[in-house]
Amino acid sequence: MALEPLTIEHAPALVEAASQDRSTFGFTAVPDGIEEMLNYVRNLLGSHKAGQDVPFVQRRVNSEGSLGEVVGCSRFMNIAFPLSRSVNGELFPDGVEIGGTWLARSAQRTSINTEAKLMLMTYAFETWRVQRVAICTDERNEQSRRAIERIGGIFEGVLRSDRPSWVASEKGNLRNTAVYSVVSAEWPEVKSRLTSIVRESSF
Repeated sequence: MALEPLTIEHAPALVEAASQDRSTFGFTAVPDGIEEMLNYVRNLLGSHKAGQDVPFVQRRVNSEGSLGEVVGCSRFMNIAFPLSRSVNGELFPDGVEIGGTWLARSAQRTSINTEAKLMLMTYAFETWRVQRVAICTDERNEQSRRAIERIGGIFEGVLRSDRPSWVASEKGNLRNTAVYSVVSAEWPEVKSRLTSIVRESSF
């Protein structure tokens, strides 16, 4: 699996990934069709320019090591700078959330999501040296919650009426958000766990 910085040129491939089986996106915002996808990508690129998000596409890597199809998106979001740390004049975040993640049906229940979390968390903890990485999901999304717990996320609680619900029948309403996190002291153990999961899935 590879992460690539999101560009407008990725939109057609993302439409193809999002069209495989949309019934699996019950709790997730996934654009439908080229116009929705173009707006989605433009909004993310605007948020990136404003320093609010760092979006990526997730791409398969073939057995010979070459890049394969685009299968979804993920991003750094809610980037926080409470300590105002700077290194050589560059401001480094102290906390970040990994979210906005969706995968094509063919990539779900594979190692791709785990590999992406390993890459993103490694960068956050070892390059940015953040103290906290959050991972959040709809309170009712049991599959997502179990996956977060499996990789070592610690449940912090539920934020009530926190974010827009993406359940089709609830448009215009707010969802409850289950909040999980990993802090810097826990990262070595979580990294080992993630690495083991990825290694085991490759056999």
